Amino acid sequence: MGSLENGISLKRAASRNERNLFPTRPRSRLSRFLLFKKLDYLQWICTVAVFLFFVVFFQMFLPGSVVDKSQDSFLDGKGLVFGELRYLKEMGGLDFGEDIRLEPCKLSEKFQRENKQVNLESSGFNRSQHRFQYRKPQLALVFPDLLVDPQQLLMVTIATALREIGYELQVYSLEDGPAHSVWQSIRVPVTVLKVGSKEIAVDWLNYDGILVSSLEAKSVFSSFMQEPFKSIPLIWTIPERALAVRSREYTSSGQIELVNDWKKVFSRATVVVFPNYALPMIYSTFDSGNYYVIPGSPAAVWKGKNAMNLYKDNQRKKMGYGPDELLIAIVGSQFMYRGLWLEHALILQALLPLFADFSYENNSISHPKIIILSSDSTGNYSMAVERIALNLRYPSGVVKHMAIEEDVDSVLSMTDLVIYGSFLEEPSFPEILMKAMSLGKPIIAPELSNIRKYVDDRVNGYIFPKENIRVLTQIILQVISNGKLSPLARNIASIGRGTVKNLMVQETVEGYAFLLENVLKLPSEVAPPKVVAELPSKLKEEWQWNLFEDFLNSTFEGRSSKFLNTLEEQWNHSRREKPGSLIAMDDSFSYEIWEEEKKMHILNNKRRREEQELKDRTDQPRGTWEDVYRNAKKADRMRNDLHERDERELERIGQPLCIYEPYFGEGTWPFLHQNSLYRGFGLSTKGRRPRMDDVDGPSRLQLLNNPYYRDTLGEYGAFFAIANRIDSLHRNAWIGFQSWRATARKASLSDVAQTSLLDAIEKRKYGDALYFWVRMDMDPRNSMKRDFWSFCDAINAGNCKFVFSDTLKRMYGLQHDLNSLPPMPEEGGTWSVMESWALPTKSFLEFVMFSRMFVDSLDAQMYDEHHLSGQCYLSFSKDKHCYSRVLELLINVWAYHSARRIVYVNPETGVMQEYHKFKGRRGKMWIKWFSFNTLKAMDEDLAEEADSDRPKRRWLWPSTGEVVWQGFLDRERNLRNRQKETRKQKSKDKLERMRHKHHQKALGKYVKPLPEDIESSNTTQVTSN
Repeated sequence: MGSLENGISLKRAASRNERNLFPTRPRSRLSRFLLFKKLDYLQWICTVAVFLFFVVFFQMFLPGSVVDKSQDSFLDGKGLVFGELRYLKEMGGLDFGEDIRLEPCKLSEKFQRENKQVNLESSGFNRSQHRFQYRKPQLALVFPDLLVDPQQLLMVTIATALREIGYELQVYSLEDGPAHSVWQSIRVPVTVLKVGSKEIAVDWLNYDGILVSSLEAKSVFSSFMQEPFKSIPLIWTIPERALAVRSREYTSSGQIELVNDWKKVFSRATVVVFPNYALPMIYSTFDSGNYYVIPGSPAAVWKGKNAMNLYKDNQRKKMGYGPDELLIAIVGSQFMYRGLWLEHALILQALLPLFADFSYENNSISHPKIIILSSDSTGNYSMAVERIALNLRYPSGVVKHMAIEEDVDSVLSMTDLVIYGSFLEEPSFPEILMKAMSLGKPIIAPELSNIRKYVDDRVNGYIFPKENIRVLTQIILQVISNGKLSPLARNIASIGRGTVKNLMVQETVEGYAFLLENVLKLPSEVAPPKVVAELPSKLKEEWQWNLFEDFLNSTFEGRSSKFLNTLEEQWNHSRREKPGSLIAMDDSFSYEIWEEEKKMHILNNKRRREEQELKDRTDQPRGTWEDVYRNAKKADRMRNDLHERDERELERIGQPLCIYEPYFGEGTWPFLHQNSLYRGFGLSTKGRRPRMDDVDGPSRLQLLNNPYYRDTLGEYGAFFAIANRIDSLHRNAWIGFQSWRATARKASLSDVAQTSLLDAIEKRKYGDALYFWVRMDMDPRNSMKRDFWSFCDAINAGNCKFVFSDTLKRMYGLQHDLNSLPPMPEEGGTWSVMESWALPTKSFLEFVMFSRMFVDSLDAQMYDEHHLSGQCYLSFSKDKHCYSRVLELLINVWAYHSARRIVYVNPETGVMQEYHKFKGRRGKMWIKWFSFNTLKAMDEDLAEEADSDRPKRRWLWPSTGEVVWQGFLDRERNLRNRQKETRKQKSKDKLERMRHKHHQKALGKYVKPLPEDIESSNTTQVTSN
């Protein structure tokens, strides 16, 4: 059982004789059987004669060598049973032979190796871990519909057994159907999903594992492939084979993108489960190392019951057989190999004595008829079968070959006896024998291990040793007398029909229980399920037929082909809408969103130009050029901010409270609010909502760009990012936070509760208080209503109190022998969980100041080991969230010991109730350690240390927010004063230079020349004298 290696799972177990200079093919099991077993001499001679004649016949009459091409001939079939294996041959991956075997990656060994590694690493912790049994493991069963079919019967049987050993189940379906009442009868809740706008509003984190059934559930995978649901263990059961056939068509037609899309879906599943060993091979195109086989299914029995009612005697007439004729079917392995023709020849030889009483002159219609079923639909094998029958002196027309890709149920329904003619060891009980037994046909099979396990000789079938074919002849003569089945054979067939009705139920139930035990990573508050051995035998021995009695006569149709046709039409339609597009399908890319964003950008630019033109036309008071320049710069800086604000943001400015909803990934979008009271906070830039004014966390705090701290801090990453230069983001008097998981659990504030909370804040009804609306005693993880520290221990593997104590010692620099665990009252009220609360903004900044130092001390003791191995002694398995569950409860410790009032707001009615009143707290609060002056002094010391000489030790604190202390502020103020004085001095120097500017004297006195008439008269006068 397991996955195929490198997409190819069949290998020839070849060995070479080192002493032989010429390499030769090793003998097959059949040849060893013929040469070394003690057979009857005459039988051995006849066998050799048949073999030689058959070889000569192939060499002389058939085109080419059929012996050499036998492995190609059967791979040319186009049916739904073996034809899917042909493309593997084209890939060069299959070379069938009698020694064929399946070599998977053995996921069970992988599970054991991982569990052993986890136990080894856990033993290296200084602290012991404890498991609490506060709740049962939760499983979600996902179906494409609730129509009645064998897969529903399989899952109902498994669900009944899983509930008995301690699992809690929830059924989800995309469509309703008759099976809804079946699930309700076993007390399993059912939810019909509304798949609209590509969003499925289910918090899958509530479940420890998910079981998906059928290919048609592919549309649900869009939710599983998004954060934060990517890491949930998912088991996908695939009983259909239709996609394997289509995958070859996709490849040949160039629809590589469609194949790649299916590969993504297959790779998302933690384990892909198949009900038989043929399906993993034909699905090898999509193998990503996660294939697993759990044999067993009621499908063959269900189909057999329907086939008996559907065909009856009509099929014999269609095939040309009379109602009184005796029909014998020879069937074989689901795997084809070269030696199969020789095994068929041996079976035919063993059946020869049956025809001794019939005269050759009689019409062949009166003879028993033999039908050989194989996967080869070409004429080669049919000719070979006819030639073998002729050589063995069978009457003409008695032996006929049929391709198994035809309707097998219809062929088996008209036969009287079924002989299994393959000596190959099957990995599980042959499915074709299950079909024959469900149709009430007596079966004869060789003594193979997986057949002998379920078939008792002469009780529910007949068994013959494969080393002695003569026993088969004796059995045939006992089963058939006077051309009819003996009464004993009919009785054995009836018993076999009852046996196969509940065949392999135990293997199926135990297989799924074992798989879940190794795949699921249960938190410490979850009670481990019981061992399967404690399950009542009745639940392991029978399918739940009694729940489906009203539907057994109804026929079901395979819906996978119709689903694939619809999927292909949608895919082709999307391709036609984007002609020439070379962009691969990407879950995070949306063409419609890009187009809408482009239009919005054009409209904004147009509006800016219009506003600028109107602004230039209006009369504005003009001052000095410096004023104009300053105002223009200010307008440029503010213009973008003004245009980016939407209606919700403008409404939010005038409100006393703003509630932030931290989220990570597209899977959380259906649970986020869109009114003005709430604002989303994206912990990652990639998964932010489009066209929303959500806060981009990584741009405000660089630490969130680190995936390790984004996961371990959780909502505290949002706390630190908002508190970092909070004036540039949050201007409301109060601040609140609400987890999207609270909305998914329907524990978020209703409209009435929101109004009540805002009214209490505006009236300062409780003053500086912590308002919360998700209670610890109503949390599913705390079904036993434990106190604060007991609950904290339960969700942190029993080490919460130790971590709190050690962290506070590191934070305050206390001695190790002092008790540093703050007392939390066991009675008198409840506490806040899931980070859903509201505080005054000033108190929030004080809480963040405390939290930053607490997280820094916590990270110092956890980082090295957790970052290196992924192991954390706050969890039993590798957990990327590690100490986020400790931080979830930190707000309660701070609020209680910093003397804040703690008020619960009913999320439905808005009724408020104060818990842990001051009268009961006297003498229990550590006010000195949690006061603002103490925390501020510690914060300034850390800031001074970070500013002066950063230590070489690991230090997270400077990366979680602002680094501010009085010396730092004084230095900045002095720097600003010096810069101001410098600017003033430069201005004074400039004015002084202008005042005492040296003016250069003229080089000579300028004399204005006289007019021309005066000059001429003067000249004349001088001359006359």
